Amino acid sequence: MTRAKLDPASLEQALTTLEGWELAEDGDSIQRRFVFADFSEAFAFMTRSALAAEKLNHHPDWSNVYKTVDVMLSTHDAGGLTELDFKLAAAMNRFADV
Repeated sequence: MTRAKLDPASLEQALTTLEGWELAEDGDSIQRRFVFADFSEAFAFMTRSALAAEKLNHHPDWSNVYKTVDVMLSTHDAGGLTELDFKLAAAMNRFADV
């Protein structure tokens, strides 16, 4: 998978394909909050997401408090957003049944 930073037009187009994700204030990340029924569901989501991240060799910045998981994605070595971020975000949406 490429680690080339997306140009602004590609970035805007990619964002339209992902429900619930938005460009972060820094302009170089996308973010989303996932809220589940309970801690067990949140943890199961994080486990599935972690396995997908390992396969992509692309890891999220995230935090978990009880049933809430906050995620921020960026490709640090590219200095912004790449296709990898959107691939992982789409997988996370599938895992959350979005």
